Amino acid sequence: MTTAPAGRTTEPKNAIDRFFSVTERGSTFGAEIRGGLVTFVTMAYIVILNPIILSGSPDVEGNLLPFPAVGAATALAAGVMTIAFGLVTRLPFGFAAGLGINAFLAFSVVGQVTWPEAMALVVINGLVIVLLAATGLRKMIFDAVPLQLKLAITVGIGLFIAFIGFVNSGFVTATGEASPPVGLGVGGSVATIPTLLFVVTLVLTGILVALRVKGGLLIGLATGTVLAVIAEAIWHLGAAADGNAGGWSLTVPALTGSPFSLPDLSLVGAVDFGFDLGRVSAVALVMIVFTLVFSNFFDAMGTMTGLAKEAELADEKGDFPRIKSALIVEGLGAVVGGATSSSSNTVFIESGAGIGEGARTGLANLVTGAMFLLAMFLTPLTSIVPTEIAAAALVIVGAMMMAQIAHIDLGDFRVLLPVFLTVTVMPLTYSIANGIGAGFVSWVVIQAFSGRARRVGPLLWVVAAGFVIFFARGPIQALVGG
Repeated sequence: MTTAPAGRTTEPKNAIDRFFSVTERGSTFGAEIRGGLVTFVTMAYIVILNPIILSGSPDVEGNLLPFPAVGAATALAAGVMTIAFGLVTRLPFGFAAGLGINAFLAFSVVGQVTWPEAMALVVINGLVIVLLAATGLRKMIFDAVPLQLKLAITVGIGLFIAFIGFVNSGFVTATGEASPPVGLGVGGSVATIPTLLFVVTLVLTGILVALRVKGGLLIGLATGTVLAVIAEAIWHLGAAADGNAGGWSLTVPALTGSPFSLPDLSLVGAVDFGFDLGRVSAVALVMIVFTLVFSNFFDAMGTMTGLAKEAELADEKGDFPRIKSALIVEGLGAVVGGATSSSSNTVFIESGAGIGEGARTGLANLVTGAMFLLAMFLTPLTSIVPTEIAAAALVIVGAMMMAQIAHIDLGDFRVLLPVFLTVTVMPLTYSIANGIGAGFVSWVVIQAFSGRARRVGPLLWVVAAGFVIFFARGPIQALVGG
């Protein structure tokens, strides 16, 4: 785990230092503040993207969630959970609405239930996870995972982060063809100013990080944003969604009107546990909760493992400080997310950007959380940083996390194949849970049929079987009449 460099005192400077172990972990107040700001900047897109996803899908009764209310609820839940996690666990992991689950709710769940019912299912999912964490079962499952898979999860998340960055920046796009399904930019080349600025920001930030410049990531993001504002002022690119070819993919780096807006918190508490079983079967509801729990459970476990490793806070087994508390609070994130109608809140892999900037304690979370709470009132300012610029930081962090593969012995194919599947399935299916599942199932099967069945613990067998059900949940639900 991280300790202060040789020759530097580990005596806390004040009560805050003592509470968060800032000096003990070899960090400084400046590094924590910078790290917290960088984490917020790389996560801030969720305040815009989450409403786009959730408010764009009508539920089974044709009702839509209001965009401003979802945005306010997203910022509120992220701020509260990020601060709570930092205070309870003293770890620098930011919280916000999970992209995988919000898409699952919008594109799969609300076709069967109403939005308030869908959020009630998210709350139930969170309560199940809290129960598993409080009883120690979640930690037991965590401990049953082989170290090689834990490291592979870290590497896979790194590639996943980088792939998100490439896609968000327009550097990698869907071709619309069967083969190849994705390609470089438009027509095989970088063809838009936003994507070009992503490349410029990526290279600039990479140089600063390579030179070990303090605040390199933050300087790179700030510089890229300034260049984006200048480019927008000159060429008036606008948003690509408005039909502007070569426009910004999500947020336009220009401030119009007042930078302040009062938050609409009308969705807080808008949950409905009175499910209409005449419209949706109990089996279907159980399968939805099952899917939510599996996605939440293993996405968060993998993310926290990777972030703790990146922050050098994990030991040789992959454990990190206050792990049980972390697992419980993460489950509460789903409860809070459902209760605020912002979807399940979980640890964000973008926190790696803040860790890369030097954050090592929960003090950084106070900065990130405060910025999210402020974002409720400053939504126009939040949208200034374009997705293309934030994406550069994600690629840098992905590269940093990729370095963990050096600690995996790939000489044994029993290890190589599960590690390979874990690392590749995550970005290719856009799901951390899918990558972890592929790794778990392949590990158990290969070990069992190559003479090492006794080395596979009972819990790993159970988890692998659960992932088999998870992967086959569609046919299973159809078979039982869900």
